[in-house]
Amino acid sequence: MRKIIAVYPGTFDPVTNGHLDIIERASLLFGKVIVAVALNVNKEPLFTREERRNMLIHVTKHYKNVEIDDFNGLLVSYAKKKNAHVIIRGLRAVSDFEYEFQMSLTNRKLEPEISTIFLMPNEKYTYLNSSLVRELARLGGDVKCFVPPYVLSQLKMKLSEVAR
Repeated sequence: MRKIIAVYPGTFDPVTNGHLDIIERASLLFGKVIVAVALNVNKEPLFTREERRNMLIHVTKHYKNVEIDDFNGLLVSYAKKKNAHVIIRGLRAVSDFEYEFQMSLTNRKLEPEISTIFLMPNEKYTYLNSSLVRELARLGGDVKCFVPPYVLSQLKMKLSEVAR
């Protein structure tokens, strides 16, 4: 049986418990999961690429088949370079589906041998996203139930730096 490599891309700004739920599920399904921090020029992340990578490394270190990386450019080109045959996308709600479906079909047209697999997080994370976590944290809300403890400490530190 061949070892299937999957890529789970995202901005992970910051990584949430919903992301970790998807990573855990994927690690059970695939021989290797590459969690790839996307460098999206259309977004202004709170955390640098290196900070996001370091947070992911810290919170996924107990998964033996999970690797952390980053990429810029076309996702399918990156996946092909990494010999991945699967792209993992998380679906939180029906509203995510239309965009993700369009991206999946476009990626299939560009690289027919790469499939997109949609994974739904545990229902307790379906409303959760990084933007919501950042906004809540900026406004002084308690986000400890949305992110791992290490990420919470990094988020507090980053927001105190930004406030100066």
